[in-house]
Amino acid sequence: MNSNKFMDFLEKILLPIADKLNNNRYLTALRDGFMVALPLIIFGSIFVVIANFPFLDHIISKDAYTAYQNALGPASAATLSIMGLFVIIGIGYKLTQHYGGEALYGGVVALASFLILTPQVLGKTTGVIPTSALSAQGMFLGIFTAFISAELYRYFFNKNWTIKMPPGVPEAVSKSFSALIPIALTLTIFLAIRIIFSYTPFETVQNFIYTIIQKPLTALGSGLPATIVAVLLIQLFWFFGLHGQIIINSVFDPIWYTLNDQNLKAFQSGHELPNIITKQFIDSFLVGMGGTGMTLAVVVLIFIIGRSRQIKELGKLGGPAGIFNVNEPIIFGLPIVMNPLVLIPWILAPVVVTIITYFSMATGLVPKPAGVIVPWTTPIVINGFLATGNHWQGGVLQLVNLLVVMAIWWPFLKILDKNYYESEKKASNE
Repeated sequence: MNSNKFMDFLEKILLPIADKLNNNRYLTALRDGFMVALPLIIFGSIFVVIANFPFLDHIISKDAYTAYQNALGPASAATLSIMGLFVIIGIGYKLTQHYGGEALYGGVVALASFLILTPQVLGKTTGVIPTSALSAQGMFLGIFTAFISAELYRYFFNKNWTIKMPPGVPEAVSKSFSALIPIALTLTIFLAIRIIFSYTPFETVQNFIYTIIQKPLTALGSGLPATIVAVLLIQLFWFFGLHGQIIINSVFDPIWYTLNDQNLKAFQSGHELPNIITKQFIDSFLVGMGGTGMTLAVVVLIFIIGRSRQIKELGKLGGPAGIFNVNEPIIFGLPIVMNPLVLIPWILAPVVVTIITYFSMATGLVPKPAGVIVPWTTPIVINGFLATGNHWQGGVLQLVNLLVVMAIWWPFLKILDKNYYESEKKASNE
């Protein structure tokens, strides 16, 4: 099979799948719901890093260090520890907005539906909601609840089961009364679901979702094979000009964030980190090296071996952006999109780096991701240092991975640069 036939085959198989995923209203709402929560998650993560600054516990007294951590603790407790709530509100809001409804009510009915399903018991104390149910641990239930509640709210509203207020009533009051019956009916259904599950062996919806769905999916997503498949799909979608990160993250983010949250809790309590694959594993050791495909290595290579004017100018343009993990100039300027000359390194390099990073952490050479969410624009080395809980090995691993990607790309970029150089030379002689 020659390269053209191979590309036609990939295009025929992948593009319809990518198009359906990209236009799926639920995946879009899920993606946008995470985007609503992202600023809050990053805020909490920054203060987790500050609260666990290296060597500080050796510089100040034990009591002072404890007081210091307690003072900064609410920053993460009010954001990271209840991140599921923000995602639920975001999904309900965005899905209702997609239908053209009153988005704010879609967000709050999703939140209220989730809270109705959540047992308000902690030990022997009632009337208390454990924060674990509001974090990534309860995210799968929250996602399903947000989808279903938004659909029910829309259904009842579209049936015109609303209270119509007379003209002259303030708009805010009118909208509130219009939403009353749809919201009441939606919440009643979720209350009935809670009561029904209390008579089952699972006792709660949380236990049912965790046992049947969340636990198996999380176990699958934490493994190397599933991660390699996700990375491959990200690269393939991008090759055809589709934002692979957005498409694949819509499916895997609930799993990766759950794994991330488990590591964060272990990190904060001083216990061994349970997971290698987490959200930050992907974001720091793959995306955090110049963007998707780790194209900072390509920029470095351009300055080393580039001869053609096109490649050199692209390096100047893409270099500053690549430092902060923005790589659209490289993806569309090299180009990587629909360019068969770079298909092999574009797909191969991230897979090799994923394997190297996984086994570096599995063998203990490099600490596992600590669960903190590092802003995606954080430059290489600093990114790896922060992601591993302020350990220098994380930054060194990123540099090693950068050299590996450069080695994989070297012959292919050399050929591409040679083609551009000969074309420019030929054009100047005409």
